[in-house]
Amino acid sequence: MKFLLKILITSVNAFILSNILPGIEISDIYTAVMVAVLLAILDATVKPLLIILTFPVTILTLGMFLFVINACIILAAEYFIDGFKIEGFWYAVLFSILLSFFNSFVHKRVLPKKKPVKKTEEV
Repeated sequence: MKFLLKILITSVNAFILSNILPGIEISDIYTAVMVAVLLAILDATVKPLLIILTFPVTILTLGMFLFVINACIILAAEYFIDGFKIEGFWYAVLFSILLSFFNSFVHKRVLPKKKPVKKTEEV
């Protein structure tokens, strides 16, 4: 259930961003859902490998290179999904930054928080 809610949030945010940013085009909400699913799959499979391969560069740039990795993953998703178009690399970077920001903003307000476990003292 939590995974489906994350996909829904990501797809709605991506669709809204595509209507705001001139260099991003998502044709309909179904395409936005497909983008969210593919981004989740690529983030779970390809992104860890790219992080390992580019670890020295990521360290030298104090983590800023992760935005480049995210942009590459978004450009890969654009390649596989019809109806999802990005004008260039810098629009992919901007889309990545804004999508990450809005997803974290909405997730903190929508998804249920884990309740802390109370520790009991044993005598």
